[in-house]
Amino acid sequence: MSAPTEVPPLVSRALDLSRRRGFITATRHETGRLLATLAASRTGTLAELGTGCGVGSAWLSSGVAEGARIVSAELDPKLAEAVQDLFSDTPSVEVTSGDWSALERYAPFSLLFVDVRDVKRSVDLVADLMEHGGIAVLDDFTPSYTWPPIYEGRVDVVREQWLTDERFVAVEVMVAPDASVILATRV
Repeated sequence: MSAPTEVPPLVSRALDLSRRRGFITATRHETGRLLATLAASRTGTLAELGTGCGVGSAWLSSGVAEGARIVSAELDPKLAEAVQDLFSDTPSVEVTSGDWSALERYAPFSLLFVDVRDVKRSVDLVADLMEHGGIAVLDDFTPSYTWPPIYEGRVDVVREQWLTDERFVAVEVMVAPDASVILATRV
């Protein structure tokens, strides 16, 4: 059985923007469907660190519960403006120009999609942004079937830190044979 090929219209528009801007990577459909599913279970403020062309935020908005909102920050001001235009008819999504720290004022988050490599490496930083019971989703892992987790012949210390930090209950979840995410709930 193959995965559904249809994507929500807003996700399709974000993917089009991504192609026009020359981005060769965007949130995978498998991860996007997981984001939409998790967003449907959350209230309060959801966030994406690392907007890019808005694909992750579009997936979040396709499942977001009524009354919840999504905030996202993009470092490139021109790209942030293009993504703001993309979401102009989606009042639950706010895109700002700036690095991840531009979103600190919106914390704590009930769901945080972390798509910024440097932030993903800092469990402390993410923990400070999360509400208790909030879920962090960390993208772009290659599945590891060993402990400690190995990537490219070395211990993957980032993954190991997330899976063992006492402030989170965390699990690595395969979203495709070649891709996994870490789901970490703040306790």
